[in-house]
Amino acid sequence: MFKRARRPILAGLFAIAAAFSLAAAPAAQAQIPYLQLPAQQPKYASIVVDAASGEVLYAKRADSDRYPASITKVMTIYLLFEELAAGRLTLDDRIPFSTRAAAAPPTKLFVKAGDSITVDEALHALAIRSANDVAVAVAEKLGGSEARFAALMTLRARELGMDSTTFVNASGLPDSRQISTARDLAVLSRAIMRDFPQYYDLFSTGQFTFRGTVIRGHNSLLRRELGVDGLKTGYTNASGYNIAISGVRQGRRLIVVVLGGASTAARDNHAEDLLLTGFDVANRRDRGERITVAQNLFEPDPSGQIMRPSREQGDGEQDGLKIVLASAPPPPAATRTAAAAGSAGQWQVQVGAFRSRALAQEQLQMTRRRFASAFTGADTMVTDPSSGFYRARFTGLSEAKAKDACETLKARKQACMVIDPA
Repeated sequence: MFKRARRPILAGLFAIAAAFSLAAAPAAQAQIPYLQLPAQQPKYASIVVDAASGEVLYAKRADSDRYPASITKVMTIYLLFEELAAGRLTLDDRIPFSTRAAAAPPTKLFVKAGDSITVDEALHALAIRSANDVAVAVAEKLGGSEARFAALMTLRARELGMDSTTFVNASGLPDSRQISTARDLAVLSRAIMRDFPQYYDLFSTGQFTFRGTVIRGHNSLLRRELGVDGLKTGYTNASGYNIAISGVRQGRRLIVVVLGGASTAARDNHAEDLLLTGFDVANRRDRGERITVAQNLFEPDPSGQIMRPSREQGDGEQDGLKIVLASAPPPPAATRTAAAAGSAGQWQVQVGAFRSRALAQEQLQMTRRRFASAFTGADTMVTDPSSGFYRARFTGLSEAKAKDACETLKARKQACMVIDPA
């Protein structure tokens, strides 16, 4: 059970001003990596935000309309927290279930019409189970009807600075009118931990027991050693796989929102990469480095040409992300060609980044078995884990050989990256 402390509701203007500090974050943002290629992920959007300052460390499609799915329930919980903080509800108060609430589609708690649960149970069911029937019951308890409660949700969203968000239900169940953005959901995540720190540990709870049954949550990132302590996942066919997380390392808290993932695993791994790279960037900025995050996946630009990855500038790269000098544009083509001419046989192909040397070596062995002809004569190496990752690489390749090998792997949907020796 989370803490039962109370605190006054912050004044509306203070909430708006605080939220605007996120919207007005510095323009020096990173460029986002896609989960694969942008044409394959039309629902994708993401953002990484420093929770203390509101600085956007990077964003992609962060202001594009998206379906929030069950991340909606963070706002439902926010309004419940307001009632607790104001003393209008206690954790032991009862929330009744109407016929409409009981009929909500799964995921749900399966409470029957006429029954009731406590506010404490409702909060755990919303945050951990993502129960749609509980969301409707809470909406009817606080708003009289779900429609009226959704209007209150939208009003509070505007007061928090979520200018692109409209709520029409309390659960996030599919409705084309219910839209938000990655930026707005980061604003909401930041607001709930800022305005109700005494209740925030609810989001770090991995399971709860309801009437003798242990119910486990959907956020697997809580179980990884990342410093993640919340917030919420979501999924519908229309939205794709969504997640909003927050994590702390060395006293610094970041917020990551990923929308439109292709699968639970792809979404979670991508959010993890964003979080880890965000911490690396923020810490190195503190030491005076002018760096940002760029993508290292091959990606077509608007003209249809394939853009090459920028040169690696350090060791913050994590499975599609790379830390680069913020003010270092790629050298002219002629210079790169001349440099490459003098570095034949020094190109590399990276086939993964792992948290153990054994996994990296296993990946190299597996790749050589499957693609022996692509790496004929190549050596292998595993880099030192200076940023927490062991990188599996084939070395001693010419430029043409490295590019051909990587294209061969990509055609079989295996991740790879060409490392330029220049």
